[in-house]
Amino acid sequence: MLTRACSSARRLYLSSSRLSFSMSTNQNPAINKADRTNLIPFSSRLKEGRALAQDVWSIFNAANLPSDCINLGQGYMNFAPPKWVTDAAEEALKTIAPNHYSHPRGRIRLREAIKTFYGPQFNKDLDVESEILVTSGANEGQYSVFTAFLEQGDEVIMFEPFFDQYLPSVTFNGGKPVYVPLHPPTDVTDKPTSNDWTIDIDELRRAITPRTKMIIVNTPHNPVGKVFSRKELEDIAALAEEFNLLVMSDEVYDCLVFDNKEHVRIANLPGMWERTITVGSAGKAFAATGWRVGWLIGPASIIQPTLAATTRIVFCTNSPLQEAAAAGLEQAKQRNFFETQLAEYAERRAILTDAFDKLGLKYIMPHGSYFVLLDISKVQFPEDYPFPSSVLGRGRDFRAGWFIAMEVGVSSIPVSEFYCEEHANIGEAYARFAFCKDVDTLKRAAERLQDLRHYIK
Repeated sequence: MLTRACSSARRLYLSSSRLSFSMSTNQNPAINKADRTNLIPFSSRLKEGRALAQDVWSIFNAANLPSDCINLGQGYMNFAPPKWVTDAAEEALKTIAPNHYSHPRGRIRLREAIKTFYGPQFNKDLDVESEILVTSGANEGQYSVFTAFLEQGDEVIMFEPFFDQYLPSVTFNGGKPVYVPLHPPTDVTDKPTSNDWTIDIDELRRAITPRTKMIIVNTPHNPVGKVFSRKELEDIAALAEEFNLLVMSDEVYDCLVFDNKEHVRIANLPGMWERTITVGSAGKAFAATGWRVGWLIGPASIIQPTLAATTRIVFCTNSPLQEAAAAGLEQAKQRNFFETQLAEYAERRAILTDAFDKLGLKYIMPHGSYFVLLDISKVQFPEDYPFPSSVLGRGRDFRAGWFIAMEVGVSSIPVSEFYCEEHANIGEAYARFAFCKDVDTLKRAAERLQDLRHYIK
């Protein structure tokens, strides 16, 4: 079933009546003079994009969980970026120019580094003036693309489960989300992998209407870890060409592709460069998610309008950390950095999956990114367990995740959060565990997770 809008999305907008639209009160201040808490009505786009809902990140926040709970929910690292990258940041802070505004396109050193590092991967001599744009994190780059290209009511197709920031970024810019689910493996699959989550290309075709403007492709995928196959991307590309659609290819985990899987860039497929914008991230590449440095690579026809948008949204990106990101890309090859980092992440992944194997629980072996989906459908908890109101009324995975965090001491993220309401039941069987943590932390989490055996039916 395809969902055509987010009007029914969770309806978890803050329940307090004082946050509702008080149009009559605003038009006649004489009414209820004592209540001045909400004089000016907020924009409806905040409701449509779930921006006012209590999101999963605030529910499964360290402040709400036991102080010794190990956080494998949120996808941030608990280890430092490479020293040679942070040294470059320190050096930039000691010089004058990087402490001031950068050009909205990004500092030339970083654009040159992106050109040198990524140009061969796109089989192009990238133009640093028109085909590369540095942004304040990948998320802001995506937001700027939506601002530059969406008209009110334009439809944007996103595959479920989807990175949760897509939804408000689309709706804030007048877009209308259209959801096409990835189909999870069947119960008969003994050792499922992320590539067992499949696209029904006919279902995707049926989702396209005259108002469709864009398709978002996320490979490697968060939260599934799926690395889209060449055939899948070719099928998506054919539809994009047939219906003249813009493709946003979110490839922020491109440096984390395991098991010798091929990371195919959809922009490299025949006819796709002219209609594809590729998103990258220094935060994911160099374990520096707080730096908020990302980039877009694409044709001038997409980059230039996006530049106009990002200039008005943030003007420019953090200057000294652009210098550090440039140093990272400049030295990555000679230091064999990404190959070494991939091996380290593979070790981390194995610690987590070995723990799940010992429990006898099914999980989705990810071929990309740093998340594992654990099948929690067999985890049992008392129906009268003292759950907080924030998880009651949500999917079963919210209650299971809370129970695991409280009783086992390891937090995760319920996967139904990454779905629209109509498809949330698909995600309720899974919890997302992040392995972007140091080995010692993961080993401690693996030990704790063995206590789950007491709650498996």
